Amino acid sequence: MPGIARKLLIFAAVDGLVLQPSPPRNHPPATQQAIKVDYKGKVGPLLKDRRDEDTAPSSLEAHGVVGLLKVATSYFLISICGREQVAQIRGKPIYKITDVALIPLSSQSDADKAIVTTRERQKRQNRAPGAEDEDSGSESDDDTPSVTESLVEEATTGQGDTKDSATGQRRKTSVAEDVIQRKGVYGRFAEQWFSRKGWSAESRRLQGLSSEENLATKNIPENVDSIISKGEEHPTGESKPDAIPNDDKNVQEPVSPGEIPKALSGEKDATTVALLPKILQTTRMYFSSGNFFFSYEYDISHGAGEQNPTSSLPLFKQFDPLFFWNHHIVSPFIDAGQHSFVLPIMQGFVGQRPFTIKVADSQSNSLVVDPSATPDDIQLQSWQEKQKQEAEASTETVPTEPTTSNGKDFLLTLISRRSTKRAGLRYLRRGTDDEGSTANSVETEQILSSPAWNASQDKIFSFTQCRGSIPLFFSQSPYSLKPQVSTWGSFETNATAFKRHFADLSSRYGEIYCASLIDKHGTEAKIGELYESHAKALNEKGGIDGKGKQLGFEWFDFHNVCRGMRFENVSKLMDSLEPFMKSTSWVEITNDEVKQKQTGVLRTNCMDCLDRTNVVQSACARTALEAQLCAGSFTIDLQHDPSTSWFNTLWADNGDAISRQYAGTAALKGDFTRTRKRQLTGALTDFGLTLTRYYNNIVNDYFAQAVIDYLLGRATDTIFAEFEADMKSSDYFIDVRKVRQQAIERSAGIVIEDDDEDLIHGWTLSVPTAVNQVKTTTFEEAVLLLTEKALYFCRLDWGTEKVREFERIQLENVRGIMRGVYITSTLAQRHVDTEKNVGFIIRYRAESGGELIRRNTRALDSGAPNDAPGKKDAKKQQKHDEAGRFLAFKALPPWSSNPSSSKDTQNSPENEVEVVRSVCDEIVRVINETKKENAEKQNIPNTNQEEKGSGENRDTELKVEEKDIISIADAKRSTGYLEQFEYSLKKLVWG
Repeated sequence: MPGIARKLLIFAAVDGLVLQPSPPRNHPPATQQAIKVDYKGKVGPLLKDRRDEDTAPSSLEAHGVVGLLKVATSYFLISICGREQVAQIRGKPIYKITDVALIPLSSQSDADKAIVTTRERQKRQNRAPGAEDEDSGSESDDDTPSVTESLVEEATTGQGDTKDSATGQRRKTSVAEDVIQRKGVYGRFAEQWFSRKGWSAESRRLQGLSSEENLATKNIPENVDSIISKGEEHPTGESKPDAIPNDDKNVQEPVSPGEIPKALSGEKDATTVALLPKILQTTRMYFSSGNFFFSYEYDISHGAGEQNPTSSLPLFKQFDPLFFWNHHIVSPFIDAGQHSFVLPIMQGFVGQRPFTIKVADSQSNSLVVDPSATPDDIQLQSWQEKQKQEAEASTETVPTEPTTSNGKDFLLTLISRRSTKRAGLRYLRRGTDDEGSTANSVETEQILSSPAWNASQDKIFSFTQCRGSIPLFFSQSPYSLKPQVSTWGSFETNATAFKRHFADLSSRYGEIYCASLIDKHGTEAKIGELYESHAKALNEKGGIDGKGKQLGFEWFDFHNVCRGMRFENVSKLMDSLEPFMKSTSWVEITNDEVKQKQTGVLRTNCMDCLDRTNVVQSACARTALEAQLCAGSFTIDLQHDPSTSWFNTLWADNGDAISRQYAGTAALKGDFTRTRKRQLTGALTDFGLTLTRYYNNIVNDYFAQAVIDYLLGRATDTIFAEFEADMKSSDYFIDVRKVRQQAIERSAGIVIEDDDEDLIHGWTLSVPTAVNQVKTTTFEEAVLLLTEKALYFCRLDWGTEKVREFERIQLENVRGIMRGVYITSTLAQRHVDTEKNVGFIIRYRAESGGELIRRNTRALDSGAPNDAPGKKDAKKQQKHDEAGRFLAFKALPPWSSNPSSSKDTQNSPENEVEVVRSVCDEIVRVINETKKENAEKQNIPNTNQEEKGSGENRDTELKVEEKDIISIADAKRSTGYLEQFEYSLKKLVWG
């Protein structure tokens, strides 16, 4: 395959950034291989010879390019400036990314400053106590900070797990110690809570907040180089603590968990630019978290049996798109044809452990692992060093006694690949989406080989498992330690996504056997029963492929069976899984040819697919490894032999890595995975990790999720304005436009009863939760239908996809329509934008004595509206109805920040103002045409003369009145101090 540039020199020129492949030592640079990224983000070959330019003082050495990040109108080059070798497969090194640099593409001076700042940061890190060479493997994987831990970290401080100054090793701290002693890691809230000085002006200034002295003069920084690393020392020696602006006005009221995702849209506004420092810091911490891996030559996205070493295609074209995490941001280099700069990156885990098996004694054939060769803290030895030592030993002239080895060397490699589909963080990504992709989907491959990877002498074995969330539509609130499960959609809607998920899984792996580890009682029972019923229904209706291919399913109540910390009872589940494992086997490679394939895969899940899942997956991997060694006439006891603890450690490291990427902490039950024993200390540690997860779930994860969606191309940059508005990010588990259209069609089929009445148009709009109100505590989505006879106002239960209640309004009863600005909150900048917050009101006369609203309980029963009074107030309500009623509607954005939901917008309104105008004009047109037709049928002239004693006449042409529904001034007056304080506090913690 074409080679990838392994080392680059990056420097700023007048017309852009130059990326020059670094030549071998004592060789001049080959400028014909260099490329340029201009300051508009365009990638192209370098047309001018730059060899005579003095680039050394301001050049940055990088190990590859992650991609090109575009936020609003700004571009940033993300390059790898720190790496660590973690494994070697078939002689090809595998690296972990430990640090990245973000260089702004705005001007030469800005780029130069960012390059110098990055070099200074690297020097400080190298001078830090305990710092070692990047390739020395000094840092173990289980000490890598999580995404959510890193988000609130200062970019230049080593907060997280601290290093002992004497040993240079990381030391673990308790949650209480973390919060009290290292309060900076837990954000501004902890800083205020535990500090004696509180929020002094200097403290606010250092945190990037506006102090009392500069509240009137805060501005967005002109140069973005100062915001790449928050709080870093500027190259000139000046500190720029005010580089990160923070507008305390930008807040929004919360959205209920059950509400269908609201999509926000709009042009590049000040909100996204103001969040740019946080976006850049989060991006850098995300890629520097130690959770991303790459190789210049080996395709780590495919299993050992799917490699194609003789392919002439570039590595990125061989890379599985499902695990290609930087595909979206590296696409400018792909589109420009600069394939030698395209380095595919995978998120997950890569770990490797050598071990030796030797004969215990000459009288026995039993074998044990050599404990001297595999201590618990073993690190993978550099293969270059080993070869060098062997070469030196072979050149010795001193004769030595011939020695015979009674041992056999092996290498165990573990690779976990996280899917880019439905990717994200714990409570923000649960269940499935409408494409059948599930949250926290991970493929884990265990490879057994010889250290030389010589398939002609030794067989290579590969065993693959996968994990993923329950493939149904459900969610859980992060605000509870024991959150209830909320399901969404009808059985048929879930069944469609369910079948699609397993069809895709079967096309990749073959036979599927599901091991569900959730509880059969308590909060998890509801979703577990639904999972089991869908599995049975799938098998009864033709199976996975519709031709009888059955889905294996086992519900193992992990917590109940293993109650009292008796995790060894997992062996009962293994008895059930063993027949499937034997029938589907594993991959076996001999003489570089696949002699045997794995014909199926175990799919394991619990609620998070982390802790219980990791215990079971490690047990399955242990069974597979013992069987593979047994096939080679070697025996090993991974369950009881203390010298095999390296296996437990490797799998525990894998579990911790995946857990950090999804939940923000190491995995629970890690003590059992590492030691095969469950102890009280482990339970106490798990309690601390649970509290940390809880904090991350409600504080750090929302913004991190927005960044992940944006980096993967799942959302436009309007997602950051959405976050700024309500301190949350939406879960686009469905195509919102598709669901809304289906809701319109379903509502029309239920509420329109007359055969001669046809639907003209339907809309989904945001409405107050009560009629005759323009503002309520919460809003919901409702459906408005228009026929030639009436308007139908439908409230839906989006969770069950049913019409909850509806009201029919005769067109001749419509008295007026008013449209204008509709401000419901002034806490966030997004909510006071008069171009985005618009709506309309329909005033109508309720027919006296007629039924107003029909509700769907067990049957469609007639009833009073939500605000209907009791019998005592019946006369008062009758007068109110005769005086008139109204319905208020607020426009939803015409498309979402999800690119897949906004592709077809040719026939859609451009913005909210256009939405309201089109709805009102259509309703007025139909009403006036209906009046005209009725007048002609009755031979009544349609005049503009108004009826005496009335401001309106049913024969008068209806017109739209332009008037503010709730103006900015009115909205500000109605916003209370408590509401402002509540959201300011929330923004202080969340932001």
